[in-house]
Amino acid sequence: MAAQLLTIEVTRLEAGRARLRLAGELDFDTAPELVAAAAELRQDGYRELLFELSGVSLCDSSGLSALLTARHTGTAIRLSGVGPQLRQLLDRTGLAELLTVERATDGDVRRAG
Repeated sequence: MAAQLLTIEVTRLEAGRARLRLAGELDFDTAPELVAAAAELRQDGYRELLFELSGVSLCDSSGLSALLTARHTGTAIRLSGVGPQLRQLLDRTGLAELLTVERATDGDVRRAG
């Protein structure tokens, strides 16, 4: 079975904010695409990125690393649409404490770092 490709739909919002809607697999093969998209937005002056992850079917350690890379470049990031499997991965690795993750149920935001 062929791996599902990652698609990244970028919407440039107001005041240096952009939304990246991801669909597919965020893994070793596709994580560099996310890093490149975030870097391009950063070069264009975008300092706050919202990653919409409801369409992500798989995220491995390379995908998590891509999200951390975006965070460590001085760009504020928020994660929305985090499914149960990704939420469990973020919790187990402790990354939920480092990343801003919007709760799907009530719109509250869990933030650290």
